[in-house]
Amino acid sequence: MTPDQVAELLRQLTKEAMILAAPLLIAAVLLSFVLSLVQTLTSLQEQSLTSVPRLLAIGAILLVGMPWFLERLVTYTECLLGDFRRFLG
Repeated sequence: MTPDQVAELLRQLTKEAMILAAPLLIAAVLLSFVLSLVQTLTSLQEQSLTSVPRLLAIGAILLVGMPWFLERLVTYTECLLGDFRRFLG
């Protein structure tokens, strides 16, 4: 396996990881921003007001998006295993 092939595999892996993590990260950032804004405007500084809704939102996104996440992972794995002979020799 040449260094170029390793770099290509890592590029593809990083791309898939970013695509799969993006919905969760974007939702967490937006929800954190909104909750921080609400806390600032109402002067409530309770930590559970930010963590509980964020955990619930991430859990809901994982439940709703699981078919899409799994489809992406299966497609990537099939592509990787289909090209496996190319990387070995």
